[in-house]
Amino acid sequence: MDDRKYPIGPFVTQDTYSADELAHLISIIENSPAQYRQLVENLSPTDLAKTYREGSWTVHQLVHHVADIQFVHFFRMKKALTEPDYKVLTLIDMNAWVHTPDATEAPITDSLVLLDGVTRRYVYLANSLTSDQLAIAYYHPVRQIQINQAQALAMTAWHVQHHLAHIKLALS
Repeated sequence: MDDRKYPIGPFVTQDTYSADELAHLISIIENSPAQYRQLVENLSPTDLAKTYREGSWTVHQLVHHVADIQFVHFFRMKKALTEPDYKVLTLIDMNAWVHTPDATEAPITDSLVLLDGVTRRYVYLANSLTSDQLAIAYYHPVRQIQINQAQALAMTAWHVQHHLAHIKLALS
């Protein structure tokens, strides 16, 4: 069951990332909207209702979730960069979010547009970060770790790949 829950493996952070590693992570993030669009934009309602394992979110919910979380990751980075007292990251109830009407009923094209737009802004910001800004950290209460902006970029890259793999499993 873990290969379906974590098809690319669980998120594992590194203490540091080289400039090349960061560029690769940002590239993964930057290319993700096109990958999602290519995979899901022409799916039937039946395909959008598929799940990757029993009790999991549907493809429809996953697309909305990825757009939501991409926005949340961008929001966290902006807060960390602009608010010196931002020491504990902002949490959301992801499971509750995927059950709101916009996540269960709205067209996925809305989230594909959101994912594209927020990703462009996020990538632009990520590419502008100095080494001091990449070192800005906050506490992640769910993972119970301190996470800096370089590690947050790694988490975002993992997240978009993680759910892309879920969708591919659901459709296979």
